[in-house]
Amino acid sequence: MTELGELARSLRDRLLDSARENDARPPTDAASLRERVIELVDEQAAPLNATERTRLVDSVIAGTVGLGRLEPLMDAAEIDEIMINGPNSVMVERHGRIEPAQVAFESEEELMHVIERILSPIGRRVDEASPLADARLPDGSRVNCVIPPLSLNGPLLTIRRFRRRGFTAADLVACETITEDLRELLEACVRARLNVVVSGGTGCGKTTLLNVLSSFVGEHERVITIEDAAELRLAQFHVLRLESRPPNLEGSGEITIRQLVRNALRMRPDRIIVGEVRGAEALDMLQALNTGHDGSMTTVHANSAADALRRIETLALMAELGLPHGAVREQLASALDVVVHLVRDRDGGRRVTELVEVLRFAGEVGVRQVYRCDGKASSWVASFDDVLRSRLAGCGWAR
Repeated sequence: MTELGELARSLRDRLLDSARENDARPPTDAASLRERVIELVDEQAAPLNATERTRLVDSVIAGTVGLGRLEPLMDAAEIDEIMINGPNSVMVERHGRIEPAQVAFESEEELMHVIERILSPIGRRVDEASPLADARLPDGSRVNCVIPPLSLNGPLLTIRRFRRRGFTAADLVACETITEDLRELLEACVRARLNVVVSGGTGCGKTTLLNVLSSFVGEHERVITIEDAAELRLAQFHVLRLESRPPNLEGSGEITIRQLVRNALRMRPDRIIVGEVRGAEALDMLQALNTGHDGSMTTVHANSAADALRRIETLALMAELGLPHGAVREQLASALDVVVHLVRDRDGGRRVTELVEVLRFAGEVGVRQVYRCDGKASSWVASFDDVLRSRLAGCGWAR
């Protein structure tokens, strides 16, 4: 840590200690806080030039409230992701492109202080014994942190921003993620209560599309959402939001997605929306879809729509119930109706590249591509089978 950094930390600790002694919090409004810090610097710090004095005051303020140096980035609406790769490397994703941010921390200690401020209010922590943690900020942004000895670059912090205003279906059409024809089909799929899986890679917009699909759910339906970190924002008034819980410091108290899916079946849901299946809960999800809970939705990481089915099958086998592959495939074939696949282009844009119908034949499962988008050109490749086509026609869609 630099000499100025050590001084900033000392003054920050003194400010907090003074607040504790007076049974109060440091001033929260910017003007009062800056005034108090300037007084403290004048009292405690050695003579400094104007540049060093301003830098010291800014450093103390940054280490006292909010997320410190990250606050300007959190306030920038155009930033979707903040990636801290150690104290001297802060990157952001802005308009789909990753670029350096004009922000740096004085030391690893200052960065660790920010991480602790994120985790402490929700009862989590990171240390050498537990160097990984996931969390959620009050505004809904997702946080992941990794610290040494697992990280060789110093503390790593990744924040996926939670947009104050979510995307609408019209927004996705405008940014060419979907076409207007596809939007109409997706709306019909939801209203016809088809079971839909959204697949794609990391950061391709799966949760965003899932949130848009959920906007087509009927106003009076009872919907239960299940997520690791609550990101979905449903406009309907009868929505119950469940969030998993990691184990505490003693290793107990964990509530998994799988437990929440099982419990949701006892809550009389009209639809169940699982933010993402990534483990043995895939089997419980399939069983839920096979027990009358039509119109449910989820996302899964996969390279293609066909790969999405294979991945869900593999995840279901992780339940370790000794089920044969054939039984899992039958569950898969009867549970799912449609898979929508997203990709992220090199220019940062996201778009749906295919929509497939899940086919059932002789105890096996396969897919038939109905819609394809290759670059900027999109086309309808095939028709749905008679059963799905009839259900979609009942919701006003026909092709």
